[in-house]
Amino acid sequence: MSFLRFLQFVLGIICGVALLGISGAAAGYYFFSRMSVNPERPIYSEERGSTATAEPQPTDGIVPETAAEAQSDPDAAPEPAEPVEELEEGAYRAQVTWPDGLTLRAEPSLDAEQIGSLLYEDPMIVLDTTDDGLWERVRMPGSDRQGWVKAGNSEPIEED
Repeated sequence: MSFLRFLQFVLGIICGVALLGISGAAAGYYFFSRMSVNPERPIYSEERGSTATAEPQPTDGIVPETAAEAQSDPDAAPEPAEPVEELEEGAYRAQVTWPDGLTLRAEPSLDAEQIGSLLYEDPMIVLDTTDDGLWERVRMPGSDRQGWVKAGNSEPIEED
């Protein structure tokens, strides 16, 4: 009879250690898998739209149509497409492929001043590349804002 009690004692210890080991492994897996996920991308001040400081645009008495009103009028003429911006010699249109976006810098260096940022899939115009191919000088479409981004984080956009 004492042998059965000893066997129960040993099996109880083995089951307890196994239960603690499994629960510890599950907890470790949970916490380590949560730590391996990238945090949310921060939103910089130049990316936020501020309605408090925005000047109201004059409408000259014209009220824009809503999308529903525009669709309900079958006789309405189609809206003209936006004019295509002319590109400099050797320039091409591209979009950001880096999931976290890119930092726009004043010079082609990681130590250069940050002058803005580009979000994932934002369009840009690649104007030039450094001789070593590590940096691209880009311009924002529809503006004169230029800066440098790390090369290899964009792909050319096919134009029709």
